[in-house]
Amino acid sequence: MTAVLPGPRAPLDAAPRPALRRWYEDELGWTVADGPPPCLPTGVRFDALGMPAAAGFAVLGRVRRVGPAALDRRSRTLWFLTATGTAEELPELLHWLEWDGIALDLVALGPGGRIVAPAPVRRPRAGDPPDPREAVWVRPPRPGYELEPTLPVTGLGGGTGTDAPDLVRLVSAAATECHRARLLRAGRSRRGRPTGISRWPSRTPHGSRPGHGPGR
Repeated sequence: MTAVLPGPRAPLDAAPRPALRRWYEDELGWTVADGPPPCLPTGVRFDALGMPAAAGFAVLGRVRRVGPAALDRRSRTLWFLTATGTAEELPELLHWLEWDGIALDLVALGPGGRIVAPAPVRRPRAGDPPDPREAVWVRPPRPGYELEPTLPVTGLGGGTGTDAPDLVRLVSAAATECHRARLLRAGRSRRGRPTGISRWPSRTPHGSRPGHGPGR
């Protein structure tokens, strides 16, 4: 009896890529870390500034230019993509803005971090699996355009010669909204109803902005 051998296997590289990975790799040139869920590594092309969704949407209403932003629906966190080095600069920036020592639900992810990869911004193709939409783009990146010029950096207005959004304004607004959200939650827990809080301006000190970050 003649033995029947199995046919050759297709190389692993020939396996079809998921739609999400295709979009990020082909349209944006970004790396996607395997999941589940698939994630975008931080500290490579960008860092990420995260805050509770309610505070994040309030920031979007206050700051005109913030760059790409994504909502993680499971954790209810809004992530703003920022220039690499933001995670390292955040403590000093909060100190300069006079927010250090105050509890804030504000976090920055740099090298070694990751955020859930939002659903691709495109029309679905035939054969694509249903989109779980664990994370979605609120302000998506633009395929075919460089990412870095759209990311907030420090020192805007100080003659940097770039049109990138201003990290100082973003962090100042984020700290204000995170603090306001904490006070509202504390008021509800104490009295069982929202507390009255007037809308105060961001605590951005007068004078020069902090120095540019590394390489900025």
